[in-house]
Amino acid sequence: MILPGKSLMSNRGVRWTCLILLLFCGLALSAQTVSPQQLADLQKQVTEARSNADNAWMLVSAALVLMMTGPGLALFYGGLVRKKNVLSTMMQSFAMMGVVTVIWGIVGFSLAFGPGNGFIGNLQHLFLHGVGAAPDPDYAATIPFQTFMVYQLMFAIITPALISGAFAERMKFSGMLVFLSLWSLVIYAPMAHMVWGKGGLLNASLGGRFPCLDFAGGTVVHVSSGVSALVCALYLGKRKGYPHEQIPPHSVVLSFVGACMLWVGWFGFNAGSALSAGSLATSAFVATHFAAAAAALSWMAAEWIVNGHPSALGGISGAVAGLVAITPAAGFVAPMPALVIGLIAGVFCYMMVAKVKAWFGYDDSLDAFGVHGAGGTLGAILTGVFASRYVNPMFKDAQGNLTGSGLFDGNAHQLLNQGTGVLIAWVLAGVGTLVLLKLVDLTVGLRVTDDEEVRGLDLTQHGEEGYSLE
Repeated sequence: MILPGKSLMSNRGVRWTCLILLLFCGLALSAQTVSPQQLADLQKQVTEARSNADNAWMLVSAALVLMMTGPGLALFYGGLVRKKNVLSTMMQSFAMMGVVTVIWGIVGFSLAFGPGNGFIGNLQHLFLHGVGAAPDPDYAATIPFQTFMVYQLMFAIITPALISGAFAERMKFSGMLVFLSLWSLVIYAPMAHMVWGKGGLLNASLGGRFPCLDFAGGTVVHVSSGVSALVCALYLGKRKGYPHEQIPPHSVVLSFVGACMLWVGWFGFNAGSALSAGSLATSAFVATHFAAAAAALSWMAAEWIVNGHPSALGGISGAVAGLVAITPAAGFVAPMPALVIGLIAGVFCYMMVAKVKAWFGYDDSLDAFGVHGAGGTLGAILTGVFASRYVNPMFKDAQGNLTGSGLFDGNAHQLLNQGTGVLIAWVLAGVGTLVLLKLVDLTVGLRVTDDEEVRGLDLTQHGEEGYSLE
């Protein structure tokens, strides 16, 4: 029999014994201090883990952006032309994957991202000199400089490919190769340097004179290619029979598949532009998706009101318009402003394609200007309206305090900076494209003959057909 008093004393003794043992264990553990070398090794492991995660995301993003050109854009554009021109149209996108890669490796990357003046980079990275495994902290501190280079290459590939939508079905393959090769050096490289390069006139993150917010290429990619597309359409003139003859797409199914690939690839385009796998990439991913969805709905709604029914072609065109418009804003706006940008872009680009083109009578074959030029311009301006310091802090005052990013964030002046960036892109792309077209036309020639256009560019430019019906 255990007496109650003895039981109580026994329990107290056990508790005190345990407490004393814990105290001694704690003292013993505290005596084993972590050495400075162990701390350094741990910090190195953490840094390597973060770098590896960021690098993996950026390599995937680069692959996604390449997928946007081939097969995404190739299918999207290929389905919109007549079947006699499907292969030639797809080849224009595919050719850029080869030609621009070589140009970029030799000199293009250096002109775009080498240190230089406010307008163009120098030749420091000629033949990719100095572009290796070590990061460049001015651009991306946690990924190899070579990863940054190849990611930016994918932007350089798709941008001139977008222009081909304006001159589809009537430009010689040889003339296209020379023209777009020169365009990537004379127009794309300076625009990329001004907006994203060290010392660039419009670089918002590295102290440019006119800090233009362009997260993933609203001015660099879409305004420059869209304006150049308009100049190409005007210079080359209309396709035979346009607009008196109906020239419907030969396969909206191909275009539908291509548009869906573009939508998926655009996550690499916009979210990848965070240059890391952090929360900013998530924010840009969400904004991209919301804007695309809203624009697809608003374009279809506009069609429904005007034509009495929505179309599949309208839906996919609206989605692309939303993706274009959100590109400069993706890393600066919250989800609800992204929805608003998408809603506006869908209706605005629909009007440009369905009404404005008919009013002025130009033959922008696949609406490269109506979607990319107009949508990119709209998106760049709306970035100045909706950009928020709480999404991505960009500006500080003299005391180091965060200041507003856009109009609704208390920075009305940013609209002027956005307008300056758009104006420079319009002038450079417009004037530069006209000069290049004239030069190539006088030397190589641009437009196919009337007979070649009637027979189709698949046969006359490549000696093969896209479809064999036998």
